[in-house]
Amino acid sequence: YYVEAKPTISDRDYDALYHELLDLEKNFPELVTPDSPSQRVGGEPLKAFKPVKHLLPMLSLDNTYSQDEVRDFVKRVQKLLPDEKLDWVVEPKVDGVAMSLRYENGKLAVAATRGNGIEGDDVTANIKTIHSVPLSLTEFTELPKSKKNNSEDSVHPVLKSILEVRGEVYLTKAGFEKLNAEQRAAGEEVYANARNTAAGSLKLLDPKIVAKRPLDVVIYGLAQIENPKSEIRNPKSQIELLDRLKSLGFKTPEKIWRCRSADELIDAINALDKIRKKFSYETDGAVIKLNSFAQRERAGFTAKAPRWAMAYKYAPEQAETKLRDITIQVGRTGALTPVAELEPVFLAGTTVARATLHNADEIARKDVRIGDTVLVEKAGEIIPAVVSVLVEKRPAGNQPY
Repeated sequence: YYVEAKPTISDRDYDALYHELLDLEKNFPELVTPDSPSQRVGGEPLKAFKPVKHLLPMLSLDNTYSQDEVRDFVKRVQKLLPDEKLDWVVEPKVDGVAMSLRYENGKLAVAATRGNGIEGDDVTANIKTIHSVPLSLTEFTELPKSKKNNSEDSVHPVLKSILEVRGEVYLTKAGFEKLNAEQRAAGEEVYANARNTAAGSLKLLDPKIVAKRPLDVVIYGLAQIENPKSEIRNPKSQIELLDRLKSLGFKTPEKIWRCRSADELIDAINALDKIRKKFSYETDGAVIKLNSFAQRERAGFTAKAPRWAMAYKYAPEQAETKLRDITIQVGRTGALTPVAELEPVFLAGTTVARATLHNADEIARKDVRIGDTVLVEKAGEIIPAVVSVLVEKRPAGNQPY
């Protein structure tokens, strides 16, 4: 239901089973396990987030808006790996919050934000509220029994499995629109974009509130894997990794492309741009990665980013229109939010007639005046916002707001 969108029973049957589980756990509290569906909604609010160290640093990616720079990037990697055939993967760049999930002996132990790359915030209680995040991985729980050595009383230490994966937490498009509809109905200021709202949700100290936010996650990376089960083969490439992640129950990228040349990478970037608006989450680019983990190892890292990966970012779609008026939206608490009333213009798949101006400081900074010709874009490709004023098209005598 949550990962593949293929429910095997009706919602009513699921709810009946779920309530039966709650009754059993109420009567037999000693049977409540950390991976029970009832644990999706956290307990008491946290006082603060604890710092947690990543098993492997969470680095950022170099990025570009230029396809020529993508070609230059390929040439640079080829110089690092002379005489090797390069094998690439292109994935959607989810516009969300980077997240690390660590499983110990098959149980979700720690979920942490990127932070400074070395250490992040422990947001495990909040991540547990996301239904598509597995709370346990059976394959990593059933460990071999400890073997005794020559001495009957001596036993080898208990074997421990560790899996730390990386991904992105996001708000779905539909969920974000619903959240803003609720804000409007309450007379509150709408959220600017899905990414910042997802980040803000993860910083909430009360998991019960987080559970009401339509958060989801996509997993695409591996930090560490240690499993004493000899029959479990570690992935050797990105394609293999995504297959393994999917088999373990993780949500993986919507679509991927495998490429052998710079031309194929550009074709994949353009193909993704044509279909990405159909995804349930916002995307702001394409991530290009070497497929082979061995080649990644040889290509290495800079202090801040891997040399074997790059993010190509799509330029946000903008439209030019006239600002007819500025109206004020009054929130339930008395907060005043200025709104630009526009000549309707078609932008990123919808007709836009209103856009947020955020606050008085923003109007002054951009020198927005009624009657101006303005550039509008959808912040996070959802909420329309006035980006700038085309001063050269300003009518004579136009007064500051």
